[in-house]
Amino acid sequence: MSDTNKPTRADWEALAQKEVKGRDLTWQTPEGIAVKPLYTAEDVAGIDPGLPGFAPFTRGVRASMYAGRPWTIRQYAGFSTAEESNAFYRRNLAAGQKGLSVAFDLATHRGYDSDHPRVVGDVGKAGVAIDTVEDMKILFDGIPLDQMSVSMTMNGAVIPILAFYIVAAEEQGVPQGALDGTIQNDILKEFMVRNTYIYPPEPSMRIISDIIAYTSENMPKFNSISISGYHMQEAGATQVQELAFTIADGKEYARAAMATGLDLDKFAGRLSFFFAIGMNFFMEVAKLRAARKLWHRVMTDLGAKDERSKMLRTHCQTSGVSLTEQDPYNNVIRTTVEAMAAALGGTQSLHTNALDEAIALPTDFSARIARNTQIVLQEETGITNVVDPLGGSYYVEALTQELYDKAWKIIERVEAEGGMAKAVAAGWPKAMIEEASAARAARVDKGEDVIVGVNRYRLADEAEIDILDVDNHAVREAQIRRIEKVKAERDEAECQAALDALREGARCNPPRYGEGNHAQHGGGAGTNPSIAPAPPSGAGAPATSPFRGGFENNLLALAVECARARATLGEISSAMEDVFGRYGTNPQPVSGIYGGAYRDDGRWKMLREGVGSIERRKGRKPRMLVAKMGQDGHDRGANLVSSAFGDLGFEVVAGPLFQTPKEAADLAIERQVDVVGASSLAAGHKTLIPELIGHLRDAGRSDIKVIAGGVIPAQDYQFLRDAGVQGIFGPGTNLVDAAGEVLKLLGHNVPPAGPDEDEE
Repeated sequence: MSDTNKPTRADWEALAQKEVKGRDLTWQTPEGIAVKPLYTAEDVAGIDPGLPGFAPFTRGVRASMYAGRPWTIRQYAGFSTAEESNAFYRRNLAAGQKGLSVAFDLATHRGYDSDHPRVVGDVGKAGVAIDTVEDMKILFDGIPLDQMSVSMTMNGAVIPILAFYIVAAEEQGVPQGALDGTIQNDILKEFMVRNTYIYPPEPSMRIISDIIAYTSENMPKFNSISISGYHMQEAGATQVQELAFTIADGKEYARAAMATGLDLDKFAGRLSFFFAIGMNFFMEVAKLRAARKLWHRVMTDLGAKDERSKMLRTHCQTSGVSLTEQDPYNNVIRTTVEAMAAALGGTQSLHTNALDEAIALPTDFSARIARNTQIVLQEETGITNVVDPLGGSYYVEALTQELYDKAWKIIERVEAEGGMAKAVAAGWPKAMIEEASAARAARVDKGEDVIVGVNRYRLADEAEIDILDVDNHAVREAQIRRIEKVKAERDEAECQAALDALREGARCNPPRYGEGNHAQHGGGAGTNPSIAPAPPSGAGAPATSPFRGGFENNLLALAVECARARATLGEISSAMEDVFGRYGTNPQPVSGIYGGAYRDDGRWKMLREGVGSIERRKGRKPRMLVAKMGQDGHDRGANLVSSAFGDLGFEVVAGPLFQTPKEAADLAIERQVDVVGASSLAAGHKTLIPELIGHLRDAGRSDIKVIAGGVIPAQDYQFLRDAGVQGIFGPGTNLVDAAGEVLKLLGHNVPPAGPDEDEE
């Protein structure tokens, strides 16, 4: 000890090493951060986090934060029909929810009406079906849109959905200027991880700029974009990757809007963010603090003058990927921990996931627990009484700086390669995320990352819990009837004229916005949407034009006219698709990451030998098609399966996204596969997988084995088995165990895994 008898850091290190007998207590995180077991003033020397409400806003964007007003309690919800969702919203609002977050079904996300043949299994599943303005009016019936903040998670079909919302509000008597809320409108993230895009990247970026321009002029209280890292973390990104790519996306959107002539300070204050909150508690707190500091730097570099333009305001949602099907009541604990991290990190609003969302849509029972989690935190814990209560923590401040520095290095790489749009086109951010995802899956499957109730402390018997089951066929039939009624009652000539105007607007060069500037007409379909020159001095729209300040070719303004004329979502999307085309990609799973983690594992070696045995018997490698049917673009699970089985020695056919069951069956037969692995995350399995099996049977190929994996409730297992599914692998399935089961289906027995000594 020192002469002053005050213990030093060296004294602590000596004592700690004695206690743990020389073991290294440093934790290496997936982000590459070496987290030390002790932090002191030495670790934060030179770091000044500032004060809440002052630049760079590390400690919060408001001086008073929750001491002045708590965060907004939101619940992301929507299912079945507009009527069912409306009733659910009204019950939740009466029980203490403060804002709405709307979940749309996948048919809506992808720009299809409910009567389209490609969406038979998707209507009303994983969200609410919205085909017309009438659906939107029902969705918000009895909910005053001039008083309610509405967040809408929509990217692909963002133009018709926002147009429907505007018109529904108008017909409720609410002017556009009174609307308060957020539209996600974040397409770069879709191309990276979530895949609910419609159009190619270039016209998709134009859509974003048009929405920013229109809302800046007409909807000053409305957030025109929610730049989302949430889906990156859900796809497997580390917190550093989520942080860096989200901030880089935001910079790209700001530049795109500026390139059309918009003033940065005019729209920047309505940009918002959306982050995932996972189980690494302090990392998530530090991530939100680092995000605010990064955004302040980015906006300063872009030339923002107003300090409000440099404030990063964010919504957060607790992790869906951290939820488990096994022992699901543990999910209440996980969600509580994550909600606390979001609050202590300084979020502006929060959605807490329900305990059953690893299995199905939430029931009223589970949604109430999720909502009450936030109410308890606000009302009972005292968290809201102090602004940034973790500010000044040696660990939190050091971790904030470390995340900031690592994220900035990735942002610098993005900038060096021409910006985020070019990085996304090159594919390296997606590949980086998929590598992190595969590495995480291997750590979980090996038990290195503990998941309570899944790879440790397992229950011997799992009790079923009640789940919400949506009758997809009934919902679709009801939606089709409403579409037919709307079309029968509308002025068809007026509707078609509005759709033609939208097509023409899509063909034109995008407008350059600004005082007195109006868009110039360009070439025909396929015209490169470069920035249009400003018109000659004094030029402008004719006096009869319904648009102001350069909005005559603004896609949202044109879509609002279509919505007023009762065009459907599919018709509005199709009008733009006629010009822009529909975008599609094939998954490109990574290789070597999952298998590399198992390189010295004895069971893995046995599995590889089994694959080799089948190869010798067949004269070729066993072949598996990993199929994604329906409009669900979440491909994390499918890519993990492709990566793991590819590393084992299978020949993996990674099927294109958004296949119909017939297309998947045809591809399976064409490629002569032995197994089709159908991945389902959006509740379409009871419709799509039996149809796939039927097509194989009709083609005389019942010998092709069909297995199913993903978010499939145990209550549906027997239904799928009766339909002919030969293996079912729910959330949390160990991929090594799954591979052993598949090899058995192919005629090769693998010795079972040894018992887990930690099971209870």
